[in-house]
Amino acid sequence: MRNLIVVLTVLLNSEYCGAIHWLGLTVNGSSVGWNQTHHCKLLDGLVPDQLQLCRRNLELMQSIVHAAKQTKLACQKTFSDMRWNCSSIVQAPYFTPDLEKGTRESAVVFALASAAVSHSISRACASGELPSCSCGPAPAEQAGPDFRWGGCGDNLRYGLQMGSAFSDAPMKKSRSGSQATKLMHLHNNAVGRQVLIDSMETKCKCHGVSGSCSVKTCWKGLQDLSDVAADLKSKYLAATKVIHRHVGTRKQLVPRELDIRPVRESELVYLVSSPDYCNENDKQGSYGTQDRQCNKTSNGSDSCNLMCCGRGYNAYTEKIVERCQCKYHWCCYVTCKKCERTVERYVCK
Repeated sequence: MRNLIVVLTVLLNSEYCGAIHWLGLTVNGSSVGWNQTHHCKLLDGLVPDQLQLCRRNLELMQSIVHAAKQTKLACQKTFSDMRWNCSSIVQAPYFTPDLEKGTRESAVVFALASAAVSHSISRACASGELPSCSCGPAPAEQAGPDFRWGGCGDNLRYGLQMGSAFSDAPMKKSRSGSQATKLMHLHNNAVGRQVLIDSMETKCKCHGVSGSCSVKTCWKGLQDLSDVAADLKSKYLAATKVIHRHVGTRKQLVPRELDIRPVRESELVYLVSSPDYCNENDKQGSYGTQDRQCNKTSNGSDSCNLMCCGRGYNAYTEKIVERCQCKYHWCCYVTCKKCERTVERYVCK
């Protein structure tokens, strides 16, 4: 019944979630060769500009499929300790109603998905997987006295160019959906890409005899998507509720409570307040926290008090078998014993 409600809701409200419909590539994208243009039609819901990009750049689709998988994994891992644990995208391309109403959850999912596409393409360029691009350009900054620029940096410039063209296409061309929703999604997509840009760091490799670092080669590379997701989680917690109102001669998104200032380019924005996710509610997109594992000793969002919404929790014991007392034998193998220990777990009522 829950699945049926979710599917019907998507069909009725696809104008809001169509922009991330491509996350459904996790379902069948890996089984496609992506070497013929008709493969682009295998995913319903792509807007014309996305279909055109697919047909003209088939080689990018493996990277986009990878981005869809990484978005799902990074989101669920990053929010696993909260009431909302990113379960809203589990059944992509079908989404729960909370993502269709412009909530802060939709804000962070759109931002992460946008970052993931550019992240995946940028790294695919550097790894030689894409014939249309190669390593990123050499850094403009001067090399330090103890290193030289070299290696193959992630091609963020190309990743941002193609990633934004794919992610933003639904909002820029679609006639459906409210203007406020489109502006919100475009803004949050840009926030995701900015966090990705800020994640670019200097990475180095040492060269020398016997592991010495007499010569060090460095390049610019992106942090893992999990790090980007962690930064976006902080922005999710501090997201700003906005309204669509006239500022001068045109309508803009402005903070609902403090509409004397414009929306900052670095902040996630949302239009509708979220449910508390305490109880199961299909209409709100909440799976509830019953039977979710919680941490009895924590004071954070994973604490039994917050996770269980004051309902209390049940304790149970679990036996864990793991490797222990490992010994290295010359040369060259390791032997371990199997040890069993009992741990206490807690789940919400």
